[in-house]
Amino acid sequence: MKRPLYIAGAGAVTAAGLNAPQTIAAIRAGLSAFEEKILAEPFGAVQIVARIPTHYQLRHSDGEWLINMAARAIGEALRTGTVAAEATAILLSPPESFRNHPAYRDIAPPDFLTAVIKAVGQSFHSTSRLIDGGAAASISMLDSAVDVIEKHGVQQVLLGGVDSLVNDTDFGRLGQARRLKSQDNAQGLVPGEAAAFVRLTYEPEGKASVHAAIQGIGIAQEKDSVLSDRYSQGRALLGALRDAVAGSGPSEPDIDFVVSNSNGERYSGWEHLIARPRFYRTRREVLPIAYPAMTIGDVGAASGALALMLAADSFLKDYAPGPTAMCELASENGLRAAAVVARMTRP
Repeated sequence: MKRPLYIAGAGAVTAAGLNAPQTIAAIRAGLSAFEEKILAEPFGAVQIVARIPTHYQLRHSDGEWLINMAARAIGEALRTGTVAAEATAILLSPPESFRNHPAYRDIAPPDFLTAVIKAVGQSFHSTSRLIDGGAAASISMLDSAVDVIEKHGVQQVLLGGVDSLVNDTDFGRLGQARRLKSQDNAQGLVPGEAAAFVRLTYEPEGKASVHAAIQGIGIAQEKDSVLSDRYSQGRALLGALRDAVAGSGPSEPDIDFVVSNSNGERYSGWEHLIARPRFYRTRREVLPIAYPAMTIGDVGAASGALALMLAADSFLKDYAPGPTAMCELASENGLRAAAVVARMTRP
């Protein structure tokens, strides 16, 4: 990573909370936002989901629902600072294109960002753009966030994503692959939905003595993704983790805890079981790991910003197990990303 970026604010809407503080509090408390949903196909079947509680009139269409979620989280993140929207760039990760998400029947992917900005009701910097890549996509764009600040006069970046796996299309493909959590499949994912964004700045803001900074990132592509017919051997995740600590920042012995988007699938558990012992070689009595999916399910493209948000909050609120966290993100299509987030102090 070219230089550290500071996490100065966040915004979110999830099944566990309609803003970032509510969501983080629910995850800290180990609450569950899971509920049972009756499916139309197969008729009468029951699926465990993590669905945002809302009036049905706010869900006129899948596209409108995603846009409203993203606009709400972006607005919250923007209000945590004083920089104008015109000096702010949005780097947004929507549902991956390969999924044929039903939202894209209502609005074409190239028009998605424009629709989100219109829903927010403000004008953002022209360097704003979409990132197709799923859960790990946000982390993979952190160097681009540095570039738009350094080269284009942007004062801050809103980095994040919006997604919903609570739809018939994803139910169908995940169910066919036996990837959904159910009574006869304990090692499956719980479909969730969320929008999450972090506000990134070049320098720490305000007079507080404690700040959260992203110190390093790593990116790799796993050829044996969950969409293939093979289990991952953890090579790409291991490569991303090693690259994240290859710079002048914290190294592997400094990592105190992990924030992971692992979703409970057999594939995910196997990958981490192989990769982690090969990276975390320093002896530890315990390596604490936070799994937001235990509270809000698998939230797809929103997972990257959510992991950064949770790590930063733990430093700012002083409940982290230590001063350095590793955020581990895995996308369905094989993209793997890791980010080192550290507690920074100044007089």
